[in-house]
Amino acid sequence: MKLLLSLWVSFTMIFVSFVPGFAPPDNTHQSNKSYPYIFVHGLFGWGEDEGINRTLPYWGSTSCNLVENINKEGYECCDASVGPVSSNWDRACELYAQLTGTQVDYGIAHSKLHNHARFGRTYDKPIIDNWGGNDSSGRVNKVNLIGHSFGGNTVRLLTGLLSNGAQSEKDVTAKEDLSPLFEGGKENWVNACVTICTPNNGTTCAYLADELHIRNLLLTLIFAYSGIMGRSLANGYVDFHLEQFGLTNIPGKDKTDEKLVNAIIKMLEQTEDNAAFDLGPEGVQKLNRYTEVNDSVYYFSYAFKTTVKSPVSVNQIALPSTFAPLLPFATMIGEYKHNRITDFPIDESWLENDGLVNVVSAKYPFDEPHTEYNPSDIRKGVWNVMPVSTGDHGTAIGIGVSEEAIMSFYNGIIEMIENLE
Repeated sequence: MKLLLSLWVSFTMIFVSFVPGFAPPDNTHQSNKSYPYIFVHGLFGWGEDEGINRTLPYWGSTSCNLVENINKEGYECCDASVGPVSSNWDRACELYAQLTGTQVDYGIAHSKLHNHARFGRTYDKPIIDNWGGNDSSGRVNKVNLIGHSFGGNTVRLLTGLLSNGAQSEKDVTAKEDLSPLFEGGKENWVNACVTICTPNNGTTCAYLADELHIRNLLLTLIFAYSGIMGRSLANGYVDFHLEQFGLTNIPGKDKTDEKLVNAIIKMLEQTEDNAAFDLGPEGVQKLNRYTEVNDSVYYFSYAFKTTVKSPVSVNQIALPSTFAPLLPFATMIGEYKHNRITDFPIDESWLENDGLVNVVSAKYPFDEPHTEYNPSDIRKGVWNVMPVSTGDHGTAIGIGVSEEAIMSFYNGIIEMIENLE
C-alpha cells in the first residue's frame, strides 16, 4: 500500500509540476519598432477582416484581443485572413495579395493541376505600403511573419516563394504574365519568420483520420458547410476564401454561378489542394520543396506540450489542464508510434504533442538547419528552436489563459525580434 501511495503521489506531482517556460529575450539593444508584424491564423481560423473576430478574436481568444493590444503598445501589426481549409499554396498566394494590395494569382500551373480558377479576389489597399522598397533612410521595408499552427506552414511557404520563386510557374507562364510572387529574388522582404505549434513535418492526426476511414467524410462535411455558409448571410462574418472553386461567394461581391453540389464534387475530386493533405507528413514533404531557408531571414519555432509519459508504458497521456476538446486527440496522438498508412517513418519520438501537433514536428523542419535557441547567438538562415512550453494547441493563442500570460508570451517574442541586428 505504501508503494502504491508513493507511486500515486509521484505521478500526481508530475501532473502539477509543469509550468510555462518561455525563453526570455536578450534585452541588450534599444527597441526601434521597425518592421510590421503579420499574424496568420491556422486551420479553421479567421482574421481581422471577418465579423467573428470582433466577437471572438483568433489571436487572444478568450483572454484578450492580442493584435489590438500590441498595436496600442506602438507596434504596427495586423492579423490577415486566408482560406481556413485551403491548401498552403492557395493561402500563401492570398496572403501575398493582401500584403501588396493586388489580385490573388494562384498561378497557371497550380490552377490547371487542381482544376480551379487562376485568379481570386482583388485587394484594393495593401497591408504594407511599399513592401520591399526602401524607406527614407534607404533601408528595405520588411515584415515579420508569425503563424500559428497551419499558419506557420503558410508563412514558411510565403517566405520561400519570395526568396526562390516557383519554377513550375515560370516554366508555363510568359515573363510579363508571371506573378511577382513566383519570380523569387525577394529574399530581403522578410525579417523574421516565426512558427508556433506548427506541423513543420506534418501531424499524425492525418494518419489517425485515415485509419478511422473518416477523411473523405470529414472533407465532404467541411466543404458542404463552407459552401452553405459562404453563400448565406453569414458570409463575411466568416470567410472561407474558396471562390476559386466556385464554392463560396466573395463577401459583398457578385454571387457565384456554380451549383453547390458541383462545386463540392470539384473540390473532392482534387485530393491534394486542401488543408487535409497539407497537414499530413507527405503533404508537408511536398511543401518543403519550396521552403528552403533564406540566409537573410531569422527563423524561430515554438512548440507546446500538453502530455507526459505514462507511468506504465512508453505512451504519452494528456495533462488534466488540456483544453477539453483536445483531450481525445492528445491521447490518440500519444499512442500513435507506428505508421500503418504510408512508408513515412513514425516512432516513439512522435508521441509528445500539444493536442493536435507532435512536438517533434513543431520544433523545426527535418530537412532544414536548426540550433537550440541561444539569446547571445541568434542566427539567420537557421531555425532557432525555442524551449518547449507547457500548454496545449489553444494555449498558444490565448484559450483558457490570462491576458497577462498571453501578452507576456507575445511581448517576449516581439522584444526578441526588435532587438535583432
